[in-house]
Amino acid sequence: MSTPNQPAHPAESAGSAAANLNDVKIATPAVHDGDEPQERNGKKVKLEGIGPTGRPIREHPEPAPLDHHGPAKIMAMCNQKGGVGKTTSTINLGAALAECGRKVLLVDFDPQGALAVGLGIQPHELDQTVYNAIMERSVSATDVLMKTRVDGVDLLPSNIDLSAAEVQLVAEVGREHTLLRVLRPVMNDYDYVLVDCQPSLGLLTVNALTAADGVIIPLECEFFSLRGVALLIDTIEKVQERLNPKLDIVGILATMYDPRTLHSKEVMARVVEAFGETVFDTVINRTVRFPETTVAGEPITTWAPKSAGAAAYRQLAREVIAR
Repeated sequence: MSTPNQPAHPAESAGSAAANLNDVKIATPAVHDGDEPQERNGKKVKLEGIGPTGRPIREHPEPAPLDHHGPAKIMAMCNQKGGVGKTTSTINLGAALAECGRKVLLVDFDPQGALAVGLGIQPHELDQTVYNAIMERSVSATDVLMKTRVDGVDLLPSNIDLSAAEVQLVAEVGREHTLLRVLRPVMNDYDYVLVDCQPSLGLLTVNALTAADGVIIPLECEFFSLRGVALLIDTIEKVQERLNPKLDIVGILATMYDPRTLHSKEVMARVVEAFGETVFDTVINRTVRFPETTVAGEPITTWAPKSAGAAAYRQLAREVIAR
């Protein structure tokens, strides 16, 4: 999952960048000469003009079809700040990966149960959730798994019961590995497992990071969102050092970008200046379509398949696969 000119553990470089984030000057978008193909991870990608990141937009080709599924890559969608687009990105990235022929499991690891709601499921009506799977040895992931309206996408739902797990797990031996224990038996059935984390850096989030191969950090293009990045990356580094050496930062996803405002552009420039190639080329613009999809209980790829938001998440899916 590494990117060119980055160390083996991007969390290390990201951590130093985050620590100096307040000292970064607003970057001026770079000028690029032409549309010659560039290489990323040993593959040539076509350049399609300058994107919101100030870098050339690299057009990633359609991923090759798979002849079998699994073992899954686990990715935690993590940011301790709420309202940055974690759940929206989990749902829509999962649906876009499924369109690419990948089999996806979405894990709702937030007691608010928003992931289930976004897929048209009422969490308070469920008899069993991921809480039962992590707290009761007699309940497995397959007992809790639910099919969704999206082909190729399954769900491990949660509800308010999960809020009790953080307290109950404190006394457990190996409490940080509880989610990994639940997911391990179904890993060979999926290509990607996306974990929607709660907006905190508590034990549930540490569980998600311990189970994950990589982290995607949704970052709202707003100044307050920048302030918590250093703390988040510090937590990622600690998990990497003490619990999960393979943990990697897959990328930082800029969300709620408004190209009409100078503030969004300044925040974007600051993030790219600090984190460089760790920032995805794909940027998710602010649009009314996303609240509509929550009401509809569908991902934007099926609710508004020709919208700019759907196209952005399809591009993100190709970028994630390429990384």
